[in-house]
Amino acid sequence: MISTLISHSRKVMNCLRHLDGLAPLLMRLYLAPVMMQAGWMKLANFESTVNWFGNPDWGLGLPFPELMVILAGGAELIGGLLLIPGLAVRWFSVPLMVTMLVAALTVHWQNGWLAIADASSWLANDRVHASTEQLQRGREILRTHGNFSWLTQNGNFVILNNGVEFAATYFIMFLTLFYTGAGRYVSLDYWIKYHYYKEKSLHE
Repeated sequence: MISTLISHSRKVMNCLRHLDGLAPLLMRLYLAPVMMQAGWMKLANFESTVNWFGNPDWGLGLPFPELMVILAGGAELIGGLLLIPGLAVRWFSVPLMVTMLVAALTVHWQNGWLAIADASSWLANDRVHASTEQLQRGREILRTHGNFSWLTQNGNFVILNNGVEFAATYFIMFLTLFYTGAGRYVSLDYWIKYHYYKEKSLHE
């Protein structure tokens, strides 16, 4: 019985392995617009981003802020563009992982895990719990002085906690792409590698 199940599962997995490029493809297409937007915003607002990167009082206090903005924005914009056709994905996964790690440690770490403040979550910290009263007070003001039903017709008001949740998730996704590659059959990386080894075998 068990041996039969193992045999059938192996046959199923052998059939499905030709679709193993689907997961990397979906990750690439998910990450591409996120990275492109982040990179574009940094570079399009270069001066203000440099000020934020470099200022130790109200910014990140990073050294060489101009260079940091160029490296981070360039990696996100160019890397995001190349994620779409799946070109040099492993190479660009490295600087993008570094960018996510720097963002997590310098921007988000002090805020805890949650990106959106949710006091009901077991991951909520003191900062998130404190935001409950602020959110309630804000809703009361809007109900009293604004058209609350119109203001909330597309979604509820929330408080942005800006925790490490998204940066950590993107880091893990890039780490996965670094090990899996861009995906079989669905990336330029695969076909470049395929033709390289095909040409190499013909000349041996």
